[in-house]
Amino acid sequence: MSDKPRTFPLSLDALAGKPSRQGGATSLAQSRIVRPQTATQNAAQNAGRGAAPVYGAPAGLTPSRAQAIANERAQPVPVAAPRQNPLVSDAVRRAMVARVARLGVKDQLVLDAMQAVPRHLFVDEAFASQAYIDASLPIGHQQTISQPYIVARMIEVMRNGGALQRVLEIGTGCGYQATVLSRVAKEVFSIERIKPLHELAKANLRPLRVANLRLQYGDGMLGLPQAAPFDGIILAAAGLEVPQALLEQLTIGGRLVAPVGDKLQHLQLITRVGKMEWTSAALEDCHFVPLRPGTI
Repeated sequence: MSDKPRTFPLSLDALAGKPSRQGGATSLAQSRIVRPQTATQNAAQNAGRGAAPVYGAPAGLTPSRAQAIANERAQPVPVAAPRQNPLVSDAVRRAMVARVARLGVKDQLVLDAMQAVPRHLFVDEAFASQAYIDASLPIGHQQTISQPYIVARMIEVMRNGGALQRVLEIGTGCGYQATVLSRVAKEVFSIERIKPLHELAKANLRPLRVANLRLQYGDGMLGLPQAAPFDGIILAAAGLEVPQALLEQLTIGGRLVAPVGDKLQHLQLITRVGKMEWTSAALEDCHFVPLRPGTI
């Protein structure tokens, strides 16, 4: 976190060589090995140059043949440049952002953040080809990365065209939404209750060098009182109601956006208008994983 921030958007050359998360599995962008020259070609070249005999060569080989084999063994194997995957290209990401805009997101700062953050780096290699469709995707432990539209919509509603100094996210997951938030707020804090996902988010973010984002392992329903108050709070899981602890960690004028409900859910905007006064407005229907207490 203390390293210098890395500029977004990342070039495709920087992204194409990302190693697979599946143990020894081959990456989608792993380089193709090019075969070296044959011994016959080397022999012809070295014979023309009058190459010296190779001492200790196997019996029965002519000096030029032995020299050719030695040259072949010593020659480094050339490697082709990494091939870009067209399914995770900058053009595909631009198409995703254009689709989000057509669905109604107008905040240009939010759209620019969505364009800057490479979503395919936050999903498993097996889902890389689906990273830029408008759908949630599994990230393990019965959790998902939210669909691009809902990420942009929630951030737009929370920002409301204003400057965000300090923001809290409940439910880090794989770290994608937190990274988008880091592009629109001065400081971002994100809490995850599932330890393996907390570690996954850290691993995903490490190469991106996001200096203004802090990840916390803990119970998101309790918020983060040591870092409060927050200009905005965003929940990536749905409860039957918003925990009071989170409401009390908003600044006066701060806005909280959360999915609320059980089987039928809707986005809810809560604004703190006084020391002990909040207003609430229901937005659109949505579907999220359930908000749960404690840590695992």
